[in-house]
Amino acid sequence: MNATPELLAARAPQRVRHELRLRTLTVQSAERITPHCVRVTLAGEELEGFHSPGFDDHVKLILPDAATGAVHLPSFDAQGTPGPQAPRLAMRDYTPRLHDAAARTLAIDFALHDAGPATAWALRAAPGQRIGVGGPRGSMIVPLAFDGYVLAGDETALPAIARRLAELPAGTPALALVEVDGPADEQPLPTAADARIRWVHRGGAAPGDPAPLLAALRAQALPAGDVHAWVACETGVAKALRAHLVGERGVHPKWVRASGYWRRGSAAMHEAVEE
Repeated sequence: MNATPELLAARAPQRVRHELRLRTLTVQSAERITPHCVRVTLAGEELEGFHSPGFDDHVKLILPDAATGAVHLPSFDAQGTPGPQAPRLAMRDYTPRLHDAAARTLAIDFALHDAGPATAWALRAAPGQRIGVGGPRGSMIVPLAFDGYVLAGDETALPAIARRLAELPAGTPALALVEVDGPADEQPLPTAADARIRWVHRGGAAPGDPAPLLAALRAQALPAGDVHAWVACETGVAKALRAHLVGERGVHPKWVRASGYWRRGSAAMHEAVEE
């Protein structure tokens, strides 16, 4: 692979910073769209100015007090570090799934394979309830300068994968691998791209095993030419997929963005996987 400094610079992701805004929004609706996914649509005038240009952006959900339902918004400094009261608040990162600026609505999809406070809140969410939303604080814009794109992840990555497929230009070669429990958990992924979408079924097995996604990736040819690969799932799985893409498929390390959206045994985390 001959990735010149000029080529690497042209294909480097663009980091965009946003003014950090905190909002209190109201549940408009909550629906079980698949057996293991709840979509909660939030609404409110405070969504004015909401901006999420990156397909894998994250907002921070600030969960209401479990006893009273009251929403307490934390303070953040200029670098986005939460103030001293924030550790007492339950906060989780989620990708904005659907934003309608005209209707001032924001949909968040909750994968139901864990039993954390955000999942518990989503299962009880009902119209009129309130929740805090912070951000997104920044976006990572992957340029449309590659010959093709690879997307791989589990249920937690589905909102980002769906957004990326929807935004890719018509005819763009793409491969998407999505691990879910079974056929009933598959979702429509409309796209104008020339995309091969492969669903990987666990069949009731516990999530977090690298074997299903890794086997599916090994069985697929990557788009021809230079590709950008985006991976998000359990941390150990993300590491295995990244190692395969770089070590066995020859994808340039700078062109693989892998993230651990969750870790076995951890209640809340989000980490980049570099090695």
